[in-house]
Amino acid sequence: HAVFEQLVAARCVGQPLAYLTGMREFWSLPLKLTRDTLVPRPETELLVQAALTCVPADAAWRLADLGTGSGAIALALASERLLCRVTATDASTRALDVARENAARLGLGNVEFRRGDWYAALPATRYHLIASNPPYVRAADPHLQQGDLRFEPWRALAGGADGMQALRQIIAGAPAWLVAGGWLLLEHGFDQAEAVRELLAAQGFSEISSRQDLSGHVRVTLGQLSR
Repeated sequence: HAVFEQLVAARCVGQPLAYLTGMREFWSLPLKLTRDTLVPRPETELLVQAALTCVPADAAWRLADLGTGSGAIALALASERLLCRVTATDASTRALDVARENAARLGLGNVEFRRGDWYAALPATRYHLIASNPPYVRAADPHLQQGDLRFEPWRALAGGADGMQALRQIIAGAPAWLVAGGWLLLEHGFDQAEAVRELLAAQGFSEISSRQDLSGHVRVTLGQLSR
């Protein structure tokens, strides 16, 4: 009874339900969460969906998920493309502990986790597809002080003054890490699609397109590195 009252009190001050239960379902996979990981959002399933349209069902590709957090994107891709090898990176040791635990519990052996900033953690190889849901909220955005976001890890949310800092870094680095014809897929803010498309074009990407989430916001942009 006392535990229940504590949980109700924590929810009343706005703590995300997913942190209180320690679980959140993503892509029909039950994921463990802690305060060290972002709570996976339904709109991030759009990123997974778009990635799966790029990866043939029988492909034995190398895939990467940068800034994996709880492992949500990497584990969803690994579960749908069992012949692919997925490498997932994060700067947070504690987040990676959660992601590894999720992979083990789901029995997914085709994914590995490595610690470091973005590409710095990757082994020296090239990938057929790189996906990322990086921090893209402007540092001064009042939403960071409201609702569930107050309790989530700042470094996983705030993307610098204009919200584009991590997106710029990832796009600039991508050509050195992708095979010719490889795909880069990014989740971004509702008003950042045009800027992301311009950055991709400047780095030699083609077949650039964006996808809307269920709210009608453009949330995911992808491009193919020209062959």
